[in-house]
Amino acid sequence: MTDGMPEMTSLERTALYKSLGNPLRRRILEYLGRHGEANSTVLARELGESSGTTSYHLRKLAEQRLVEEIPEKSGGRERWWRALPFRHTTPDPAAMSAEEYAAAVQVAHIKIELDTALHRRAYEEYRGPGGWAQIQRHGTWMTKQELLDFMREYHALLDRYSRAREDAPEGARPVLVRFFAVPEPVGEWNGEPTGP
Repeated sequence: MTDGMPEMTSLERTALYKSLGNPLRRRILEYLGRHGEANSTVLARELGESSGTTSYHLRKLAEQRLVEEIPEKSGGRERWWRALPFRHTTPDPAAMSAEEYAAAVQVAHIKIELDTALHRRAYEEYRGPGGWAQIQRHGTWMTKQELLDFMREYHALLDRYSRAREDAPEGARPVLVRFFAVPEPVGEWNGEPTGP
């Protein structure tokens, strides 16, 4: 599930995809990602839910190691939470159960909508190669092994530049990075320019 975690079972992945597809749990994770920490009362107020509801969903997210309690801030009935670093690669759909696949597809559709909005924003906020919003498109020829090697190096590069909010230097901003690679059918590609 996260770096260093054991391989997940199909049932665990199904539960994960259902959690990530749950609108309120997604909003909780987004809030924690933006603000760093919150308790159920803060989340209830900000998200327009009851504190009982947000508390329940926080516990479910904790079971899947997507959030954790902040022990130094928690006391009595008041529990504070933060999001945990998370990385997951969806397995080959052919190896999934029908329920797992359906849950993964639901999450994929949500991600596509969010990523499409981010892509539009990147174009709207693009101010040239020295700006905050960066857009890069590139076409090339690779073998499958070269693509897999590229992905490993891409993950290593992300790890090199990734840091927690509390470790970020002054002037740092949260940055959303998206990457996908899709092979063109053989004989149908004539090259594509780099840049926005």
